[in-house]
Amino acid sequence: MSRAALALGANVGDCLGALRTAAELISLRIGAVTSKSRVYETVPWGRTNQSNFLNACVVVETELSPFDLLGEVKTMEREMGRVERAHWGPREIDIDIIFYDDLLLDDPKLKIPHPLMEMRGFVMVPLAEVAPDWKHPIYGWTVAEFLDGMNRDGITLMESYEF
Repeated sequence: MSRAALALGANVGDCLGALRTAAELISLRIGAVTSKSRVYETVPWGRTNQSNFLNACVVVETELSPFDLLGEVKTMEREMGRVERAHWGPREIDIDIIFYDDLLLDDPKLKIPHPLMEMRGFVMVPLAEVAPDWKHPIYGWTVAEFLDGMNRDGITLMESYEF
């Protein structure tokens, strides 16, 4: 059994509903969700002329290989109505593999840990709730250590939102 950290995000349509559906599908098709973060509203990163996102993270135990996990995540995104638009553009749902055990993978189709995760507050803030001690296999820092010096402007906890 392997452990994976997944980041969830949406800024088109029923965003909270999309996070809830993604978490349900993950537990049904990928494996047991052992931890879920709270939901955060975040400003867009990269392409800023779009609506704010809702973001969260989950940790899951899975028997899927990294590439099978990627295939399942992409299938779920399509089934949930994700439309491919511009890079870093709006999305109905986005599910990214952030960590997979302590694996280092640099393949054209899949990079683990997720590139630039340590620069993205919308990933690191919810990830720190569910996996603060997970060490980055390249840098050797924990998620909590990365988050310690990170700018958290534009990241708001949505206290009444549960997914």
